[in-house]
Amino acid sequence: MTMVEPRRRSQAGYSLTEMMIVVGISSVLGGMAVFQIGSAKVGLKGDAAMRALMAQMNQARETSITQRRNMRMVFDAGNRVQIIREEVPGPATTIVSATFFESNAQYVKVVTADTPDAFGNASAVNLPTATGTPPEVKFSPEGKFLNQDGASLNATILVGLANEPLAARAVTIMGSTGRIRGFRWDGKRWVQV
Repeated sequence: MTMVEPRRRSQAGYSLTEMMIVVGISSVLGGMAVFQIGSAKVGLKGDAAMRALMAQMNQARETSITQRRNMRMVFDAGNRVQIIREEVPGPATTIVSATFFESNAQYVKVVTADTPDAFGNASAVNLPTATGTPPEVKFSPEGKFLNQDGASLNATILVGLANEPLAARAVTIMGSTGRIRGFRWDGKRWVQV
């Protein structure tokens, strides 16, 4: 007599219940990711505007030092920053660079709290002792940030998206050294970038 071994049933694969649990967990995680991406996108737009502004200001400062010329900064049109070289002998000027912020970012005051540098926040472009339309401010060949009278000027420039506090960004300039610092609003306070 031969004995026939019973066939073993294969245990490979997943049951329908196990697959449904995996799909459910994946759906919950995917939903959370979509929500987080939406809120992060607002902050990234604010970061882009701040970085563009800081890049223009650093370029103006470095160019003023290397070319030994005053470089005017013009903050206008709600979302444009220009660098204008003052030629010698004056009063001729040359536009060196003009940049617009992307993604509807603009000069806007969304947050009422002042930055840790405490240079003021009376408006989106706060240049306390500068006058004129637009206010005349410039980097000198020594790298200082000055007003129209040649006096050192501390300033705060606020950028972001209208009605979006988490997109609020601030750039401060220390007049005597030309030091430029960036800050982001985290919902409670300014955090240096």
